Amino acid sequence: MNPMRHALLAILGAALAFCVASPATLLAQAQAPSSGPAAGQIQAMLQKQAADWNRGDLDAFATGYKNSPDILFIGKDVRIGYAAMLARYRQAYGTRAKMGALTFTALAVQPLDARFATTTGHFHLERTAEGGGNADGYFLLVLEHTGTGWKIVRDDTTALPAVIK
Repeated sequence: MNPMRHALLAILGAALAFCVASPATLLAQAQAPSSGPAAGQIQAMLQKQAADWNRGDLDAFATGYKNSPDILFIGKDVRIGYAAMLARYRQAYGTRAKMGALTFTALAVQPLDARFATTTGHFHLERTAEGGGNADGYFLLVLEHTGTGWKIVRDDTTALPAVIK
């Protein structure tokens, strides 16, 4: 084979391999959970939310959300806007017994860029039978880095079916 043709085929093969492998490699790197500053700040904000919840302070808990008419909360129904989100929390968790004790686990933060990140995790509410019993589920959050820190702008929370004993 002509040495020039051999070199050209080798270069084209390497370029093709790079084009095929690079998007997958970049995607895997982009989806790897971060342990950088954004992740620490977001995890701290979520732990503050849990502490606020466990004190029975829904207003303080809600400061983890961006106070905007554009935020979106998806749970049993879809709520648009900060006021609708807070009203839903007050309706569903209007007493300390219904609030119970909240914990977040399996938090994974994925920065998308300097301004936005996603977070997934599990929640657990430890409650008495009077409060509705324990509740568990998982969530996907989209957060925006604002002038007052990371704030939730999209919340898709799924409660797992209650376990009947």
